[in-house]
Amino acid sequence: MGTIILENMKFHAYHGVLVHEKEAGNTFLVTVIMELDTKKAGTTDRLEDTLNYQSVYDAIGKEMSIPSELIEHAAHRIMDRLMQDFSQIQAISLTLSKLNPPLGGDVEKVSIELHSAR
Repeated sequence: MGTIILENMKFHAYHGVLVHEKEAGNTFLVTVIMELDTKKAGTTDRLEDTLNYQSVYDAIGKEMSIPSELIEHAAHRIMDRLMQDFSQIQAISLTLSKLNPPLGGDVEKVSIELHSAR
């Protein structure tokens, strides 16, 4: 088994409950930690024997482009899509963070972290 990490992918998206979040959007970070068998790719050095990071990034980007009121909803959609579309993934941890959330104070980010395994 090996671990592939796509760390702090940055997206401008329109997740939030407040009107200005839906209109102006915000910056979000997504990190995915995926466990899968990397032995074959380690031997063959061929892309088709591993997880294509570009395809994973594209799938996350498509889900981030769908507005949600809650980051919990967006995070679960991303997790479900990755587990459905990429059978190589045996386990996954996902963190979705909203930067500068409108909480009336100085808060760097609010995050949700999810875990799933087959």
